[in-house]
This record gives sequence, structure tokens and C-alpha cells, in this order.
Amino acid sequence: MLQSIMAFVHPVNHILKNVPEGPLFMSNKQKETIYDIAQKAGASASTVSAALNGTWKKRRISEKTAQRIIQIAREQGYTTNNQARALRTSRSGLVALLVPEYNRFFSNIAQTFSQEVRARNLCPVIISTERDPKEERHIVEDLSNWQIDSIFFVGSVSPEDLSRQCKDAQIPHVFVDQPCALAPSVVTDNRAGALMLTQQILASMPAATGDPLRDRVYFLGGDRRLPSTYNRIEGFSEAIRAVTGSVAPDQIIAKTYAKDAATQAIADLYGQLGGLPRGLFINSDSVFEGAMHFIATLPEDELQTCAFGCFDYEPFGQLLRFPVHMIRQRHKKLVQRAFWHLEHTTTPVLEQIEPELYRAKT
Repeated sequence: MLQSIMAFVHPVNHILKNVPEGPLFMSNKQKETIYDIAQKAGASASTVSAALNGTWKKRRISEKTAQRIIQIAREQGYTTNNQARALRTSRSGLVALLVPEYNRFFSNIAQTFSQEVRARNLCPVIISTERDPKEERHIVEDLSNWQIDSIFFVGSVSPEDLSRQCKDAQIPHVFVDQPCALAPSVVTDNRAGALMLTQQILASMPAATGDPLRDRVYFLGGDRRLPSTYNRIEGFSEAIRAVTGSVAPDQIIAKTYAKDAATQAIADLYGQLGGLPRGLFINSDSVFEGAMHFIATLPEDELQTCAFGCFDYEPFGQLLRFPVHMIRQRHKKLVQRAFWHLEHTTTPVLEQIEPELYRAKT
């Protein structure tokens, strides 16, 4: 486990092993101090220190002042000595993000997270957990030993257990894309998004086949035990009931996000129905990728017998041989609001961000 973390923090270690003692150093090795930056910035040494170590908000220092100090430090070639800071303040300058996998959505989350962390003059550490609760706990334990400043959990399997573990280790933390009853959480409004997507699928369905099983909309993929999938099923079911009055249990196939399982599931459904259903709700881009392995083998005319929707956004979906309606989760706002809660909220709170519907071009 430690090796996986080392892969992400190696650049930090390389810096730390080659810096002289003291809070700051210059690339030209001049022995200037934090007071030199303070003089150039027209600020106190404590204000400069807060700006450089990322605590300026807690000190009620304006963002404009903090950014000006950081810019002056960069122009002078200064870099924070994280090793010295950790010894002095018990802060490592590292902020961790735990994601289940590196699909498009989670990669977008990671990119925005990295930008937000660096804007605070800190260093991001990004780790994939593969939706393994034991792996999540081991990672948190390792990060605690590294004196991690805070942790962002994305799509965690056992949020309450992780929150208790962080509280025991006194690690500030926040959850994204997964609600936690014990900590601040920022999630997509999955029910509202699924309702919008299902309504669009229903409005786009081709002519009825006369087969009651094929004329239904099916929900494919995800884990119904997880809040995100559970709430999407709720939104899906609400839209279906508004049109047909009921939802049959076999309309919902939600056991896993695994790509191979999605390929097999759509192949099995195709075999049971004798063709594609009139509507298909695909739950996440990883499930979409798995389903496409089978759907891509079908002839053109069969693809026109189904209205497709995906709860995730894939730009290349516009290049497919058939239209796909998509839900785009607002990853930037999710991360930005998570940072706000981490810096301002101490009690558990749940904030939902409504996603965007991208209608397919027909």
C-alpha cells in the first residue's frame, strides 16, 4: 500500500531530500528568509507564512493578498520546505483524494481537485481504491502516518467507517459523490438527473414492437446498495411509473459497475428479449463502455430500435452510429463546494448539485 502512495508523492520526496534546513529555500541557494518576502510584499512575516502554508483563509487574510504573496515568492524562486513545516506545525502540506477508479468522471474530479489544491499552495495525492473497503481503510492508515492535512473521499464504499477512522486520527475530511451521515458531503442530485434522463429516453423511443417485454425501458449497471445507484433507480422508477403505472423487478439490472459484467448483462438481456429493448438507461460511463463491447457487434438497423441514455458524459458518444442522451455531472462545482465545506463546515451536511442533461443529436 505504501508503495502506491509513494508513486504519487515521489516528486515531493525528491524535493524534500534536496532542500536545505529552514522554512524556505531559493533555487539560486541565496540565504534569504521569509522576512525578505515580507519586505517585498509589504506584509508581516506571519501573513507571508500563512499565505505560503495555505492557512491564510483561517487567518482572515484576503485572497488578493495571499495570491500576491505567493506570486512574489514564485518570482523569487522560493518553495515551501514541507519537511520543515511538518516538523514545526504538524502539517505535511499534502491533501489526499481517494477515487474508486480512473474513468472520465473520476479523472475530471481528480483534475479539478489537483488545481484547487495547488491554488492553496499545497500538494495533491491521488489514489485509486478499486471500491475495496479494506483498501480504503489501509490507505487512510498510511496517510495518517504521513501526517496528511485532509482527505477527500469520492464514491467510497463505507463512508461512515472511514469518517470514524479519520476522526480518531484527527484528519479533516469531506465526501464527494457519496453521502456520509458523519461528515460534510457534496453529491450529484442523482434522483433528479435520472428522472430527466429517463423522461428523455421515453420521449425518444421508436415505435412499439408489440412485445410487452421488449417495449419496456431497462436500467443497466451500478450497485443498488450504493446511494448513487439507489437514487438513480428511484428517479428512473418515478419516470417509468408516470407513464406505465409500475416498474417490474427485472427492469432493473444493478449489481456492479464492472465493465465485463455490463457486457455480459446486455448480451443476456438481448438473448432473453430476442433483441434490444425499446429503451436502455446505462448507469455510468464504465457500464457504458462495457455495454458498447456488445452493442457494437449489432447491425445498424437493430440499433435504431432502442433509445439509449447514459448517466455520465462521454464526448465521443456523439460519434456513435446511434444517438445517446447523457447526463453530465458538474465535477468542478462538486469539488469546489467540497473545499468550501472542508474549510467552513464542522457538522455533517449534505449538499446536492443538479446535473446537466445533454440531449442526443438525431
